[in-house]
Amino acid sequence: MDTRSKIVNPEAAPHACTVVTGAFDLVLAADARELAEIRARYPDRPLLVVVLPLPGSLLPERARAELVAALRMVDYVVTANDAAPDALLAWLEPSHLVRLEAAQAERKRQLMEHVHRRQTS
Repeated sequence: MDTRSKIVNPEAAPHACTVVTGAFDLVLAADARELAEIRARYPDRPLLVVVLPLPGSLLPERARAELVAALRMVDYVVTANDAAPDALLAWLEPSHLVRLEAAQAERKRQLMEHVHRRQTS
């Protein structure tokens, strides 16, 4: 499937999917592993990722959506834009909801600390 065709607007997204939310400012191997585990946990449902707005992000929202869409286990990607994420989630009616915002923020923080330590050593 063409990566760009995985990025859909909320109205075109299927309902009752497994929905994963996150900023995906960086897409690390740990993110891919976690998405693969979620996909394996709920194999009977499509996996839809909601890319949330992130003030001060390293990448624009469209680029973050394209990175996530490139992952094989992801079926659909929706960007939250400026929409209220809770309203978007209510519209999508997920069968399962997994929120990765906190885990991703911690991974990003750890990576940035690692890079800073390496540059000052």
